[in-house]
Parts: sequence; structure tokens; C-alpha cells
Amino acid sequence: MSPRRSYDQYCSAARALDVVGDRWTLLIVRELLAGPRRYTDLHADLPGVSTDVLASRLKDMERDGLTTRRRLPPPGAAYVYELTGRGRELLPVLQALGDWGQAELGERRPTDAVRAHWFALPLLRSLEGEGLVEVRLEEGDFHLYVGAEEGPVYGDGPAPGEPDARLVLDTDTWAAVGRGELSVPDAVRRGRIQVTGDGTVAKALREA
Repeated sequence: MSPRRSYDQYCSAARALDVVGDRWTLLIVRELLAGPRRYTDLHADLPGVSTDVLASRLKDMERDGLTTRRRLPPPGAAYVYELTGRGRELLPVLQALGDWGQAELGERRPTDAVRAHWFALPLLRSLEGEGLVEVRLEEGDFHLYVGAEEGPVYGDGPAPGEPDARLVLDTDTWAAVGRGELSVPDAVRRGRIQVTGDGTVAKALREA
């Protein structure tokens, strides 16, 4: 475990950065907002991170009370990492950071990795109501738990049951929404996002 570094400043922002300011830490939180993840899953969805750095960050995050590690019962018998309540409180921090970073996104570069579920957090900010939402992209499917106060915020793959709303959109629309050039309600009105379902999320989008 690496020694804890500090800015040694009596300021809440500096203290927060003492804990989450290291490279990769907040992106690990982003992945763990999907619920418990194995080390191999985290490594696969954090392209560019070395195994040593990922292992070090996970140990630091456990020490700082952001994550816990537990062993799954047989037949799984693998260790998984998950956020604590303190770690989950970083959700609005990541969303605010994503809002601020929209202006930096620009066009996708040839070297840029992409995962469908990276659209989960910016999309979540745009949805009203509560319920299970399935999102279908060309890059893959994921689902959201809109309005959930506990448990996972999103998950990979189709919804684990009949969703309250299903959204279908293409890559250009996904990118425009991600860059802040197009709002989700506008995309629905223009027919660039197809919405089906009878839940509160679906109704709010159709009535916006």
C-alpha cells in the first residue's frame, strides 16, 4: 500500500483531493457504481491502467473507506470490490465533473477507448422519475436504476427484467448528448432517441 500523500492544507477541497485526487481513483469509482466488480472486470473496463497501479489504487481506496473487498460464495469464490456508502457519495461529484468536462470532449480521437456504460452517468442526469431503464447503443447495451438511493446505479447488458423504459439511439446521437450539444428531451422530440415503456421515466421523456 502506498503511503498516503497530502497537500497539508486545511481546506475541504484539498482534503478531498488527498483521498480521490490520484490518477484513476475517480474512474474506479465510476466503474464500481455498477455494483460489485472483480479485479479482472475493472481492469478490462479501465483501458490504459497497469495492473500494479490498479492494485495499488484499490488498496488505497479500501484504506480510505471508499471501497470494501469480499469473497463471493461458491461456486463463484472470487473476490469482488464494491463501494461503501462514503464511496457512493462521490456519484454527484462525478456527475458534476462530467458536466464540466463536456466542453473538453470534442470529437472522438482514433486512440479513444469507449464503453457503452460510460454514457450511464451523463444520461442519468437527464432522466426524471424512477425505475429500471434499458439503453441500446451500437456499442452495446446497459441499464440504469433511475432514482435508486441504494445499490448499483447502472449495469452492463440488457435490463435484468422488463424495463420501465427502453431507449434506443445511434452513436452520433450518443456523442452529441455526451458533448452537451443535444439534450435528451430534444433528441426524443426529433426522433433521434426512440422511447418505449409505460414507466414514469418513459412518460416524462415523451411529455418533455
